[in-house]
Amino acid sequence: MDMFANLALGFGEAFAPLNLMYCFIGVFLGTFIGVLPGIGALATISMLLPLTFHVPPTAALVMLAGIYYGAQYGGSTAAILLNLPGTPSAAVACLDGYPMGQKGRAGVALLMTTVASFVGGSLGIIILTAFSPALAGIALSFGPADYFAMMLLGLVAAATLAQGSPVKGIAMVLVGLALGMVGTDVQTGAQRFTFGIPELSDGLSLVALAMGLFGVSEVIASINRMRTGQRSKERITFRSMVPQRNDLRQSAFPMLRGTGIGAIFGALPGAGATIASFLAYAVEKKVSRHPERFGQGAIEGVTAPESANNAAAQTAFIPTLTLGIPGDAVMALMLGAMIIQGIQPGPRLVTEHPELFWGLIASFWIGNVMLVVLNLPLIGIWIKMLAIPYRILYPAILLFICIGVFSVNNNAFDILLVLVFGVIGYAMMLLKFEPAPLVLGFILGPLMEEHLRRAMLLSRGDPMVFLERPISAGFLMVTTALLVWAGMTAVKQQRQARRMAVAAG
Repeated sequence: MDMFANLALGFGEAFAPLNLMYCFIGVFLGTFIGVLPGIGALATISMLLPLTFHVPPTAALVMLAGIYYGAQYGGSTAAILLNLPGTPSAAVACLDGYPMGQKGRAGVALLMTTVASFVGGSLGIIILTAFSPALAGIALSFGPADYFAMMLLGLVAAATLAQGSPVKGIAMVLVGLALGMVGTDVQTGAQRFTFGIPELSDGLSLVALAMGLFGVSEVIASINRMRTGQRSKERITFRSMVPQRNDLRQSAFPMLRGTGIGAIFGALPGAGATIASFLAYAVEKKVSRHPERFGQGAIEGVTAPESANNAAAQTAFIPTLTLGIPGDAVMALMLGAMIIQGIQPGPRLVTEHPELFWGLIASFWIGNVMLVVLNLPLIGIWIKMLAIPYRILYPAILLFICIGVFSVNNNAFDILLVLVFGVIGYAMMLLKFEPAPLVLGFILGPLMEEHLRRAMLLSRGDPMVFLERPISAGFLMVTTALLVWAGMTAVKQQRQARRMAVAAG
């Protein structure tokens, strides 16, 4: 009964005209940047972070969340029509979606991806609604030592389970923790890592860091792969989008299986929608009676990954909202947006800001319905969006980045920081370093330091407090296991590299 009362509160908040408007803006922008390859939700949310300073918290978070899950809807459009995934999680849609388009079934593929996205997103919201309050209730019993150990586990898990080398991921976390320490120590008033630069006394700007690492670096990387825009030669009509009965029958169970996989992996730190979509595709190919159909235009090879990445996009909010632990860089930016608004993320969010928590969840339902309406009738517009020349698009993005970051503090130094972090982000891209763990470390670092100090203060300097409490001890044991696994993986990779070098020589 409480859940229905909470949802009633949430829908009352979500249907407020201002929140409704920002929900529409978010899902529209999310679909737009999802359709356009190479930009992504991360860069877009980074660019729009300054806007959160000027709007109410619920409206800001509703818009940013709409961009995130809206991009999952739009990402498959370019994958099906041009074999160019709009988002990383939509890359798997190229495998069967593009062959369907080559066979004249692009309309069916686009419609079924929209249906699969809606099913996965809706079931993901149900899971989010059911489990978030219970998880937050459990987390209310956590002490400072437990919070520190939990955040440490979240950082290590995100670094070791993400794509790429686990050692590089951990190194990025450490760099993020160091960057988070820049500025004035709140308790002692000492200047840390400011190097005599007055502008750094308040710390590094999250907006500048995110825009540089994800926005500017992507523009730099895209200079060498600019395209003048390609149009799909196939004309998509409503008649061509009508699926056959066999398409619906073959998609029903794959969508449910994909939703289950996405729901699990979305809630895990470092996993996310991309891993979920590829795993859902692999599972469908494994359980299929005719695996040879995959790669030739199998409808379940499109619907299962789409339902998985949209379910993952919704359940990713579970640890972010209830525990204050972001699972990926987008969730870290959502966490940063809350902190910018003066809201402390974590289990108390449900009780202290119920209108924000339940309003955000209710907006997910509204946003998913809006996305269905946007994706089906406006498919022709989305196709035309693919013709925007990149030589026009990317300079405009740089201009918006500079305007956005300057508007936060009216400080030209932040624009210089964006440039510096943009170059660093591009260098990291070339060296195969993931920027997401760095952002996680930057945002969680100050929170971890606060809980560490509080735990040591309560224990009068006894570090055994982290092992005496069962919850923190359990988190530390899992963290240690992940670190050992990361070390073994690094050693194994080095041995394989040596063997390959010897074989090549």
